[in-house]
Amino acid sequence: MIELKGIRKQFGDHVVFDGIDLSLDRGEIIVVVGPSGTGKSTLLRCINFLETPDAGHLTVGDLGFDVTGATREQILALRRRTAFVFQNYALFANKTALQNVAEGMIVVDGMPKAKAYAKAREILERIGLADKADAYPASLSGGQQQRVGIGRAMAANADVILFDEPTSALDPQWVEEVLGLMKRLAAEHQTMIVVTHEMQFAREVADRVVFMDQGRIIEQAPPAELFSQPKDERTQQFLRKILAANVV
Repeated sequence: MIELKGIRKQFGDHVVFDGIDLSLDRGEIIVVVGPSGTGKSTLLRCINFLETPDAGHLTVGDLGFDVTGATREQILALRRRTAFVFQNYALFANKTALQNVAEGMIVVDGMPKAKAYAKAREILERIGLADKADAYPASLSGGQQQRVGIGRAMAANADVILFDEPTSALDPQWVEEVLGLMKRLAAEHQTMIVVTHEMQFAREVADRVVFMDQGRIIEQAPPAELFSQPKDERTQQFLRKILAANVV
């Protein structure tokens, strides 16, 4: 369903990664872990051209193209197949929760406003925020704002949802409500790629955990295998540090 071949990205003289290959089946959940600064979030952003890859080939569903010759139409089509959940929520401050969820359906999909608002209310009900439909982001907790951000991604009806450290900006008391919503999406077989430091979430939800270090995919395996029997020394060192910090 999703395939990355030979993806390269650099900023100036700094090569973030080169030759990244990764595939994802429909309904599969991949969690990407690794040290900070190793290119995990940049890779996620390259998948839907929030960052423009410098080389490689991208395929999402029936859409595939070389990134160096990507047209505006191809990029827009790619973004319709991918939804992005940001670290810092990225909600419209001047729009209510209802309007934030409905905006993409109206502007991108051309859905009539009444229909978009009806669907947005259904989504707010699903994510436990039906009573916050008329609330603005400033009046919502961090966990509620991130759930609205996830609701906006759900409204896109995309092939895959990309989560970029969705709990990193949250106070500890709000983390579990966001992870709980993500777990419900996983139970519905929503295809997801999640960059996170939440190792327990990776253990419980991922079909496959991908470990990245220094811009490379070092190894990938089902969570039970990767966490208990990592093959590469770099993975072992990373997990030892995580265990020592009592994160897992």
